[in-house]
Amino acid sequence: MSTTASRPAGEFRERLRELPPSAKLVAKVLETGEPLTQGQLAEESLLPDRTVRYALTRLEDQDLVVSRHSFRDARKQVYLLND
Repeated sequence: MSTTASRPAGEFRERLRELPPSAKLVAKVLETGEPLTQGQLAEESLLPDRTVRYALTRLEDQDLVVSRHSFRDARKQVYLLND
């Protein structure tokens, strides 16, 4: 996982370690660096939509994931690991 100088890789992993397995799996899928929608994350992780939403909420609460509007469809949010 990529990090910045302000957040060492060890700190990122330690904060991730405290989260549920679903959040860890979603973070692993996001390691590609490609912005993904909730639906794409559900498809890639094989998790139900509701579980992906919960995982994203937990990751955002820990400031490990950021969301932004999709360039392809402004109605949708895409998610990335917080670099």
